[in-house]
Amino acid sequence: MTPVPPAAPAFPGFGHLARLSDDTGLFEHARNAVVRRQHGYCTDDVARGLVITSREPAPTPQVRRLTECYLAFLTHAQDGSGAFHNRLSYDRRWADEPGLGDWWGRALWGLGTAAARNPAPWIRDEAMIAFTLGAAGRSPHPRAMAFAGLGAAEVLRVLPDSAPASALLADAALAIGVPADDPDWPWPQPRLTYANAALAEVLIAAGHLGGDGPMLADGLRMLAWLGDIQSRDGRLSVVPAAGWRRHAPRDRYDQQPIEVAALADACATAGAVTGEPGWRAGVWRAAAWFQGANDLGTAMWDVATGGGYDGLTGNGPNLNQGAESTIALISTLQHAERLMSERGEVL
Repeated sequence: MTPVPPAAPAFPGFGHLARLSDDTGLFEHARNAVVRRQHGYCTDDVARGLVITSREPAPTPQVRRLTECYLAFLTHAQDGSGAFHNRLSYDRRWADEPGLGDWWGRALWGLGTAAARNPAPWIRDEAMIAFTLGAAGRSPHPRAMAFAGLGAAEVLRVLPDSAPASALLADAALAIGVPADDPDWPWPQPRLTYANAALAEVLIAAGHLGGDGPMLADGLRMLAWLGDIQSRDGRLSVVPAAGWRRHAPRDRYDQQPIEVAALADACATAGAVTGEPGWRAGVWRAAAWFQGANDLGTAMWDVATGGGYDGLTGNGPNLNQGAESTIALISTLQHAERLMSERGEVL
């Protein structure tokens, strides 16, 4: 059954994201809603921030400022080979060497989204320069490749002849692999970990943009299975932070907002690609999880601050409102808001 919200879900806005940001970047952690500066900034979160600010079709001055800040951070984090630093301390010193981990993939996701969607030409141009440089790299990690592939797909939707984006998306799909034929575990890996739906989303995007019907079908099959196994009594109950290995017991908590947001992203892409209204159900379930339709029946964000809670534990929400969880909240409700605004919406 498709969950139908009785009213448009409240949109948190970007106030808490601005609270977590300064003129350098986006702080990673918070205690409740208060920034923990001692933990510094990370490219992972700044890139995620650039994805959601770039999705705004009519950005406010606040959102434009955040976009400019996050883009500047990413271009500063990138070295001449296209790799990225990940961790910057509060005293503006890099704590690591440039690499091709998840943060590289997410940086390309953010840059690709900005290059494709931002209404400001100079933002699009600068983001495209950095994306093209980074797109020459290849990570040995499938999830890093998946995140990079999402950025490549964004570029290809507006620049279908982009050779760097096309090659990167194809290699991302190859890195993810082919799902097993077993209907009880149609997944290319023996374990689910984090942001699982991103892998299915890349196959959906690569299959659609590359005209590969079997690959598209594989991605849709993977996503449908993920939605089924992460639903309980019509609500989301996602794989927890500890992950889940095939044939092993599955913990119920600590559920992470990033998993919910990845499902919303992938379902939104599946709906756009196939035109099938049933994929809206995944977006609604994800939005409803934040509103309280979860295993504890509790809201997963603070209405007063606009911050997303850091996880759903067996004792209730983790009330810290860090960057990852806040971005997951905003990202999910962006999709729900778009669906609510579409004329002729039939659920």
